[in-house]
Amino acid sequence: MIAFSAEFYWIGAFAIVAAVVNSAGIVAIFRHREWAERSLPYLMCFAAGILITTPLIHALPHAIANNAAAGFTALFGFLFMYLSNEAIKRRTGEETLAFGVTAAEGIGIHSLVDGVVYTVTFNISLLTGVLAGTGLVVHEFAEGAITYLVLLKGDVAERTAAVYAFFIAALTTPIGAFVAYPLVSRLGESQLGLLLGFVSGVLIYVSAAHLLPEARTYETDHSMLALLAGVALALVIVFARAM
Repeated sequence: MIAFSAEFYWIGAFAIVAAVVNSAGIVAIFRHREWAERSLPYLMCFAAGILITTPLIHALPHAIANNAAAGFTALFGFLFMYLSNEAIKRRTGEETLAFGVTAAEGIGIHSLVDGVVYTVTFNISLLTGVLAGTGLVVHEFAEGAITYLVLLKGDVAERTAAVYAFFIAALTTPIGAFVAYPLVSRLGESQLGLLLGFVSGVLIYVSAAHLLPEARTYETDHSMLALLAGVALALVIVFARAM
């Protein structure tokens, strides 16, 4: 019989709660499509604010502190997303589909690594895990909604977008946590730094080169406030983790 540590149950609990909150965001948008379409540019700006602040203020500096080569993996992550977008556009001939798939791809990687973060932080200490886990759960509702909306923007049917969003954004977090659990103890800080660098590059691309330019095409009032609100939330989460 396999014996699980107390950390495993904390990791599992936070990962499952994150998936539930993420799913709630998908369901809320799915049932209120008209509101979602009006809110699309604001939510994209809000998400861009979160996703650009997190790697620049917290993730990338932390990655480089653990491994000086993390900047190279961040560049690789950025180029990986850029080339993925170009490949999808060339293969499908549809720019809107490429937008939806590439954004969902980046969010999926981010969600998967969220699960890994739960595992790593709870193995450091219970307090670190709870602080980091709480910060991650806070943004899950918006992440689920954004994943669904960008798939709609990519001309994916409503029900199909909801199902895809669940698998991409919600289910990947517990998968990342449970898969990483038996492996994370074998990774040193240097290897984790490289992984975190790659994720930082992915997030920078999705926010600065993808979500934000698309949101700006709507030219709506108060979109800048939505962006700044996302930045503010990310800063609160980062400083809460540092306390």
